[in-house]
Amino acid sequence: MEHLKAFDDEVNAFLDNMFGPRDSRVRGWFMLDSYLPTFSLTVLYLLLIWLGNRCMRNRPALSLRGILTLYNLGITLLSAYMLAELILSSWEGGYNLQCQDLTSAGEADIRVARVLWWYYFSKLIEFLDTIFFVLRKKTSQVTFLHVYHHASMFNIWWCVLNWIPCGQSFFGPTLNSFIHILMYSYYGLSVFPSMHKYLWWKKYLTQAQLVQFLLTITHTMSAVVRPCGFPLGCLIFQSSYMMTLVILFLNFYIQEGCAKTYIKPKSQVPVLLK
Repeated sequence: MEHLKAFDDEVNAFLDNMFGPRDSRVRGWFMLDSYLPTFSLTVLYLLLIWLGNRCMRNRPALSLRGILTLYNLGITLLSAYMLAELILSSWEGGYNLQCQDLTSAGEADIRVARVLWWYYFSKLIEFLDTIFFVLRKKTSQVTFLHVYHHASMFNIWWCVLNWIPCGQSFFGPTLNSFIHILMYSYYGLSVFPSMHKYLWWKKYLTQAQLVQFLLTITHTMSAVVRPCGFPLGCLIFQSSYMMTLVILFLNFYIQEGCAKTYIKPKSQVPVLLK
């Protein structure tokens, strides 16, 4: 345990030297003071994908219908809460849509930070997306894009919560929460065949995800054009990361489109980042 504690201290000291002082308002919040839990859970996630595929190789796929219904309903409700709370708290703080600093909104900034903690924690919960794919032997869904997005978002948002837990950081999660309401409600309802004819929004999900990325990049770069004190390095990193998602998403989307030219489309919607 002493060696683990020493390693943890070294990792946190390295991060503090790299990024500077952490935001004191989130000190003591669950899983934020140390990077080790977030990193360890990410490694466990990747390990479970590998082990799960090996274990399921000669076993029948699991249905998990009841579990998936409850899971998708839970994520939909959590996303609805985060969307509503982010809109209300940013409105209360008089957030500037073009650029919002980290301190000027007072208590509203703390309120935003609390919601963004739930957003960070939801990225851990969403690791179950992949585990369910593995148990159901939906290996075609476990793409590089899917795993890259899930693993990286959990780690990135640990950093966001420690250094930039409010202000300009609110916009991406607001959009993403809305997209997740559409996506997880579709997946939850689609397990009932009688509901299929009512799920009219399924064909717009992939386009909505791409629009989400582009709007987030635009919002991020607007703070570069009109600075307000939000860290420039964070803005550049955010834009660069989102561009990797756009590139990977477009690559998949183009390949999917080419495949549909020659293959009769299936009813399943290719939602990439669930």
